[in-house]
Amino acid sequence: MVSSPHEAMHRIFQEHPDLFSRVSEVLGVDFGPPTSVTVRPTDLTEARPLERRVDTLLRLETEDDGPLLLAVEAQGKKDPDKPASWAYYASYLLTKYRLQPILLVVCQDRATAEWAARPVHFGPRQWPLLTLRPLVAGPHNMPVITDPAEARKDLALATLSAITHGRDPDIGAILKAVTTALQDAPDAVKNPIIEFISQGLGKLPAAALWRKLVAVDLSFYKSPLFQEVRDEARDKGRDEGRAQRAAEDVLAVLAERGIDVSEDARERITGCGDPEVLRRWLRRAVTAPAAEDIFVVD
Repeated sequence: MVSSPHEAMHRIFQEHPDLFSRVSEVLGVDFGPPTSVTVRPTDLTEARPLERRVDTLLRLETEDDGPLLLAVEAQGKKDPDKPASWAYYASYLLTKYRLQPILLVVCQDRATAEWAARPVHFGPRQWPLLTLRPLVAGPHNMPVITDPAEARKDLALATLSAITHGRDPDIGAILKAVTTALQDAPDAVKNPIIEFISQGLGKLPAAALWRKLVAVDLSFYKSPLFQEVRDEARDKGRDEGRAQRAAEDVLAVLAERGIDVSEDARERITGCGDPEVLRRWLRRAVTAPAAEDIFVVD
C-alpha cells in the first residue's frame, strides 16, 4: 500500500517542478532551471499484463541540455529488486520518448538513501553492460533549514527538507522555521505545503508536533489539516467536559449517601478522563459501602 510519505516525497516535484534544479545543485550536479515543464503520464505498463509505474514523471525543457525526462521515485526502504526496475524505467523512457532520462530517488532515512545512491552495474563483471547511477536526495545530503528567512527564500526546498529530515533531532526547529515562514504567505502557497509536510511525516512522532505548530502558529489558516486539528481539539474538549461532569456526579452521590471520600480517592475520581470508567464508578457509588470500593475491578 502506498504511504502518505511516499506520495509527498515525489508529488512535491509535480507541484514545484523547478525544485529539481535546486535539489541537483545541493547534490553537486549542475542542472539549470527548466524553461518549461510538462507532467507526463506515469504508467509504464507494457502491452502484456505487466504493470510498471514510475512515481512522478516530468519533461523538463532546459536551455543548456535541451529536453530531459525526470523520473522521481520515493523509496521508503531497501529493495533489492528496485535497481532492475529503475534501469527498466530509464531504458523504456529513452526508447519511448527519445529523450535523456534522469532518475531522482527521494528517501527519508540515511541507510536507504546511501543504499540507493550506490552505482549498480548490470552485466558480467568483466564488461558491465549498464551502470545505474540515480541522484539521491535524503537526510544525508538535504540541507537542515532552521532559519525562517532561509525557509522563506525557497519554501519548496524547505518543505522537502522537512520531509526528508522527519527523524532528525532538530526536526522541531526545522518545522518551526517553516511555520514561521508561512505566516505571511498567501493561502494558495500555504495549503499544499502544510498538506505535503503532513503527508510526508506520516506516522513519525514529528507529525504530531507539526499539527500543533500549524494550529498555534497558523491559527487562522483554514486548511484541511487545520480543520482536522480544530475538530480534534473540539472533540477533546467535549470529552473532557463529559468526564468532568461524570466525576462531579460520582462525588455528589457519595456525598448524598454520607460516604467519606479520602483525598486520594477524590483525586483519582477527578483525574479520570474516561467517561465510560466514570459511569461504571457512578453505578457502584450508589451501593458501595466505602468510596474506595467503587474502584474494585470486577
